[in-house]
Amino acid sequence: MNFTGMIRFTPTEKAAPKIGDILLSEPFLDDPYFGRKAVFLCENNKDGAFGLVLNNFVNIKIADVLEDLTDVSARISIGGPVNSANLYYLHTSPDIEGSNEIIKGVYLGGEFETLKDKIKAGFTSFRFFIGYSGWSDTQLSDEIRSHSWFITRASSKEIMSTEGENDEFWKRLINGMGPGYSHIAEAPSDPTLN
Repeated sequence: MNFTGMIRFTPTEKAAPKIGDILLSEPFLDDPYFGRKAVFLCENNKDGAFGLVLNNFVNIKIADVLEDLTDVSARISIGGPVNSANLYYLHTSPDIEGSNEIIKGVYLGGEFETLKDKIKAGFTSFRFFIGYSGWSDTQLSDEIRSHSWFITRASSKEIMSTEGENDEFWKRLINGMGPGYSHIAEAPSDPTLN
């Protein structure tokens, strides 16, 4: 029997994630933080990895988190289970001091007061995250070897988008990996329903 044409439901174990990559959970991962999630990898080195879940939107108003941004309406995402008392942010403004460009046109952090002033003046190209996703030195590579993550890239527009619901966002990025991945995007989250 020839197995070269088999459809795979699991990611490759040989992938090596880089800063700016998107980690897409395998379709059957049963985890409240990472099941059907897309994580934007912002740091990855010998000490560990840091990322933000792009599609774990919650019904929290920015004014509930930041009292001085009462007139701003934007979706907030749970960035991950680590440091959930802290707010993290992405933006597209190269002139915010102290920010780090993760991919072309997408910046992490920087001088928060400057960002808030820009937002009050009408700047809308930002995303807020409660908490972050973190991995110890070998944890992420171990998870990749265990087939937990697909690795892909996404445009700055996709990364900054807050349109669609959580599963739709994940499916859109899985489908964007190419025609051979549509079966993964359409797989039920419970494999016994397949």
